[in-house]
Amino acid sequence: MSSPKSLHGVNYAPPRSFKTVLKANLKETLFPDDPFYEFKNEKLSKRILKGIQYFVPICQWLPKYKFGLFMYDLLAGITIASLAIPQGISYAKLAELPPIIGLYSSFVPPLIYAIFGSSKHLAVGTVATCSLIIAEAVQHKVKPEDNMELYVGLFYTAALISGLLQTALGVLRLGFLVDFLSHSTITGFMGGTALIICLQQLKGMLGLKHFTSRTDVYHVLRAVIENRKERKKKPNLFWVSAISPILVVVVGCLFAYFFNAEKHGIAIVGKLNKGINPSSIHLINFSPEYLPAVVKAGIITAMIAIAEGIAIGRSFAIMDNEQIDGNKEMVAIGLMNIVGSLTSCYLSTGPFSKTAVNYNAGCKSQMSNVVMSLCMLLTLLFLAPLFGYTPLVALAAIIMSAMIGLMDYEKAVHLYKTDKFDFLICMVAFFGVAFISMDMGLILSVGLALIRALLYVARPPTCKLGTITNTAFRDIEQYPGSNETPGMLILKLGSPIYFPNSNYVRERILRWVRDEQSLENSQRNEIEYLLLDFGGVTSIDITGVETLKELRRCLAAKSIKIILINPRLGVMEKLIATKFIDLLGKESVFLTIEEAIENCSFSLNSSSQAKRDDLEIA
Repeated sequence: MSSPKSLHGVNYAPPRSFKTVLKANLKETLFPDDPFYEFKNEKLSKRILKGIQYFVPICQWLPKYKFGLFMYDLLAGITIASLAIPQGISYAKLAELPPIIGLYSSFVPPLIYAIFGSSKHLAVGTVATCSLIIAEAVQHKVKPEDNMELYVGLFYTAALISGLLQTALGVLRLGFLVDFLSHSTITGFMGGTALIICLQQLKGMLGLKHFTSRTDVYHVLRAVIENRKERKKKPNLFWVSAISPILVVVVGCLFAYFFNAEKHGIAIVGKLNKGINPSSIHLINFSPEYLPAVVKAGIITAMIAIAEGIAIGRSFAIMDNEQIDGNKEMVAIGLMNIVGSLTSCYLSTGPFSKTAVNYNAGCKSQMSNVVMSLCMLLTLLFLAPLFGYTPLVALAAIIMSAMIGLMDYEKAVHLYKTDKFDFLICMVAFFGVAFISMDMGLILSVGLALIRALLYVARPPTCKLGTITNTAFRDIEQYPGSNETPGMLILKLGSPIYFPNSNYVRERILRWVRDEQSLENSQRNEIEYLLLDFGGVTSIDITGVETLKELRRCLAAKSIKIILINPRLGVMEKLIATKFIDLLGKESVFLTIEEAIENCSFSLNSSSQAKRDDLEIA
């Protein structure tokens, strides 16, 4: 028996209040993973403890930490520290910063991440991409050779802005914004960036003193040609680029020290002072003259850093059948950049190369980052001056070796074979970065991806359903052998109906009706009922409701009646509130396609019998 609130099994309960709907929508938008599920049905003291463990992950894993795990983390930490030293110096030189800042940036941020980070595999450090992006933005305002203190201060300011934005996105649960950087965009952007970074290393490898601050291919090659007279004799240590980075640095330092490399025209890093990170609060600069540049650099690098860090952390977590919280990762990355910017560090995230080394070295927890940080502390206190003898050509080889791995041509080929539009998005990012600028390449690629998304929104899929069995209804284009139901047209709508697509939905449905009625006489289906499967319609706005009203009027003129099937809760509430259900009639809404066909078939049979009776009387 149907209750007063239902007919054909459809629930006609009064719409929920605005407060209830808003709360449900916000929860689904901001907390889709239901992070506080474990807090339910717990005592207050237990909830407080779990709350602390949730927001400060070290409080969860450290009490359970065992010495047996430490041996793995010790080995992993030492391994990634051996990579962090040459990379830190290299990427600082890439950004034209004092090399010691690269070492500083591998000391403080890993400690902060170990406290707040949720990924046990992610290894923290600077990345070449963000180093170059910030350098390009800052050098439009000040050159390092003109005012190094101001130049460095703007780097710290950009890192602070990045950290604040990253933390805010994580706290406000706005991680979905990062999804606008599609996989294709990131692939192309990284490839294009890797290309121009490799070209940038021609300065160090050719011994050029003058170079361009622009990052596109044209200006870099032009600088190489115009300054060709400055080229020095090639050093004899190019073979070391095939060895691991730390060996490159060690061998390069020994060579430079014992053979007085500078006297032979081989540039070296220069003096590195001992000591841990000094405070950099006094260097933070929000002057209106420089603010636009650092804000631009901060926003771009913030999005790239969290997109890269979260994607890499999730990739390695999946290998161990684990999950990480993207919003918590944003908070952790943001906090380490905020603290880092105040302690002479520039932007850090979780680079792929270092994380892969950490994973393959057998890390078991975030303790590997702590070990790396302690190794960097010892380096800063005792060994830093030794690395001042590192030849710049060795650093260039390290950077180029790392960047070649970012040119994922196999992924580009895969995109071409599987999705030409994704391949186009990837290529726009690659060539935009390589031949225009990094930010324009990113903007063009993201813009093209958004255009594609808008096309999906504005032109949602619809399909005509046929029967394979009595209870299986499938797309007739996918299953050409499916049977149609005489007197009925069954359509499935697969998206929300709202203002961007409502006109298209109406026109597409009318075209289905027209095509159905314009078939050859032997195949013509005289439609009396249009069955709309609303199971895939997740929401509808006022424009969408008005579209349904217009559609009803158009079809009524053709003596075709609309039947709705399985409207979802939010859609049903909107249709009830706008009185569309009263206009359509509750008897025209069904829970399943089978029930709708059965009911409509009875009406069709009755109509056919009445027509036959009329003919007999005549």
